[in-house]
Amino acid sequence: MDLHRLGEARSIELHRAVAAMLRREPARVAQARERVRRWRAEGSVPLPYVEAWERHLEGPLEALCAAMVDEREWARALRQVTPFAGFVDSRTRWRIWREVRARAEQG
Repeated sequence: MDLHRLGEARSIELHRAVAAMLRREPARVAQARERVRRWRAEGSVPLPYVEAWERHLEGPLEALCAAMVDEREWARALRQVTPFAGFVDSRTRWRIWREVRARAEQG
């Protein structure tokens, strides 16, 4: 089993769950905007990631949701520094982890 691919599949599925959450509760985008604002103020995250997330978070919700689950290289890199950490509760997170691993083991 390729652990790198497994991690990426989990990341996409977690972001897919966050995208569904944001469609139900669009006001939660403000939480991610605030986190990115703190990143910028603290200098804790490299500026290219901050700027990319700022652009996505200020755009249309559907464009944000699409970017969150995009499979291209730039999106994979962006998911490594996500403002959505903690959005998915632990029970859902573990369910996603188990389901993704089971799919990977089945081939």
